Amino acid sequence: MSTDVSIAAPPSRIRGLSQAAGAMFLVGTLAGVSGVIQDYPVYGGQALRYLLAAAILLAVARLAGLRAVRLTAREGALLTALSLFGLVIFNVCVIEATRHGGPALVGTVLGTVPLALALLGGRPSPRVLGAATVVVAGATLATGLGSGDLPGLMWSLGALFCELCFSLLAIPLLPKLGAVRVSAYSAALAVPLLAVTGLLLDGTAMLRVPTLPEALGLGYQAVIVTTVAFFLWYDALPRIGAATAGLFAGLIPVGAIATGAVLGLGTPSAPDLLGAALVVAGIVIGLSAAGPPATATAAGSPAAGGRQPAAGAGAPAAPANSPATGASGRRSP
Repeated sequence: MSTDVSIAAPPSRIRGLSQAAGAMFLVGTLAGVSGVIQDYPVYGGQALRYLLAAAILLAVARLAGLRAVRLTAREGALLTALSLFGLVIFNVCVIEATRHGGPALVGTVLGTVPLALALLGGRPSPRVLGAATVVVAGATLATGLGSGDLPGLMWSLGALFCELCFSLLAIPLLPKLGAVRVSAYSAALAVPLLAVTGLLLDGTAMLRVPTLPEALGLGYQAVIVTTVAFFLWYDALPRIGAATAGLFAGLIPVGAIATGAVLGLGTPSAPDLLGAALVVAGIVIGLSAAGPPATATAAGSPAAGGRQPAAGAGAPAAPANSPATGASGRRSP
């Protein structure tokens, strides 16, 4: 397996590293905040969340002078799948996992994202397989001896799959759309998907007036976890490459455990903390087994309509002051 990485100037790379770290920590806080809104109708609440996030992101795109882009059938299908799995189903899984296992368990399982990406690349080295064993041991510890149970683990694994979709399905879209539009379009698409599902399953009960804590929780999810974290993550990918950015998924359990403790949703037990530590250690071991980056080659060319060349496969990274552009680092067998 080889990994193409971005060639970025030091300031841009530092920005990318900071953005990736911030995005993954904020994603981790989702598990804790989900505990605050667990009694609010799931589909109606998430529809409200993404409606607010889409409105903010589309306003940002308009202020930045980013015009709407016509998508091909393939791009439309990718964007729909990204919204369905990476946003809609992901958040349902996180909420249900939090109900059953608490924020520590789902955060720990989501911390395996970078190692899961490495295993999906095919032909992992013995060191990567050893790292996977460490990760499994950590997740098992947090599940069997910590605050989790089997349903919580299954919902957490569903969230893990959807989190992988969140990055992998966005990779082909970033060169053309950039971070702001990918975030805005995917959030906007999630609203009707959630609304229709909510009407079918819950009827008019899908919406009610939220309590103050629920309103604050939904607002936090919309503004911080969606608007801010989405942009940070998608803007970081072309600056540092998918492999390097993925390393920061190890901060997900840190964010989950810290938020759960701050919100008083339960103090993590020693097995929870030890399990999270083992997962992070396994991730570090697995990613350190990767060889030096493959020689970058130029990729992408200017396209009509103001498109920018792809930055993830060796082309120069987008300027630090240009949120509209972006391409991810590509993983290839």
